[in-house]
Amino acid sequence: MKHTMKYLVAALLMVAVAAKAQEQGQYVRCVAFYNLENLFDTIHDEGKNDYEYLPDGGMKWTSMKYENKIKNMAYAVSQLGTDVDPRGAACIGVAEVENIGCLYDLCAEANSKYGRRLKPILIEGPDRRGVDVGFLYDTVLFKPSKVHGYELKAHYADGGEIKTRLQLCVSGYLLPETGKGERFGMEKIHIITNHWPSRYGGELASRPGRDTAAMLCKSICDSIYLKEPKAKIVIMGDLNDDPYNHSCKEVLKARKHREEVEPHGFFNTMWQMLDRGIGSLAYNGSWNLFDQIIISEPLMNETLESGKWTYWKAQIFNKPFLTVQEGKDKGTPFRTTKGGVWQNGYGDHYPTMIYLIRKK
Repeated sequence: MKHTMKYLVAALLMVAVAAKAQEQGQYVRCVAFYNLENLFDTIHDEGKNDYEYLPDGGMKWTSMKYENKIKNMAYAVSQLGTDVDPRGAACIGVAEVENIGCLYDLCAEANSKYGRRLKPILIEGPDRRGVDVGFLYDTVLFKPSKVHGYELKAHYADGGEIKTRLQLCVSGYLLPETGKGERFGMEKIHIITNHWPSRYGGELASRPGRDTAAMLCKSICDSIYLKEPKAKIVIMGDLNDDPYNHSCKEVLKARKHREEVEPHGFFNTMWQMLDRGIGSLAYNGSWNLFDQIIISEPLMNETLESGKWTYWKAQIFNKPFLTVQEGKDKGTPFRTTKGGVWQNGYGDHYPTMIYLIRKK
């Protein structure tokens, strides 16, 4: 009850702030990330190690389970950002998706049941398990202009090649208002969705893979900066590291405090939340914040007076329906499966999001 009351108070405050922003003549847009926890269909994809998620596989992944997974994830996705804008999130990066067909099913459910206008983007990568990152966008609130997938070239300590997810960069325009289009002066934004190598074998032994992933991500950003010195970039994803880990803090150089961010640097919008004990996934009784959203310095420092998009605030979407309400796992994400047992939940990660704001 105490947790619920705390959530309700926070939600009411957020709605009040959003309403005030609208009254003051400002647009607000939500950009989110969500690890969908093994969104596999029930059909074998040639060349993919999806056998565990087949009807006769270890998870006994039947059509009924898949359809329930789609329904659950569609509801969760449809709720992102609605505390501020009833139309929901403008863009959602996603991870652990088997193929574009799964995302079409997800969007169809969210669009038909909850009035969303989502469309998916996914480029198949070389991951050993056959999962990829993807991107969902509201066709009224975002207009993609360029899509590119970057392959990570990395190796394990024993020399074996790491087969992992692409880094998906979607460039496009957040649309401030339906019908304004080019005449309004649309502003480009670059969103890079990541799912860095896991901690298999231990954090220290697996660190080089994530460091290399961070190097690739920084290289993508550097190439964008060369063409657009004031580029607005959002790096999001399941990084399998916390904000203070080497890959984020030292390689990507994403800073905890805004005043520490140098020109062409990065601000980690999630770090201070982790300091307060708020995470996106729980492991062995403690919280991690692997699901990070990091922004470029121009996006952080833009002024409202400029009439361009600027960063407002970050949020971990840890609502009660996504959370176990009783038992030893109480207060942690309500998973699809646990220990091989189907829970009919959502996922083992909470979604994360940021809000961007712009003067009308």
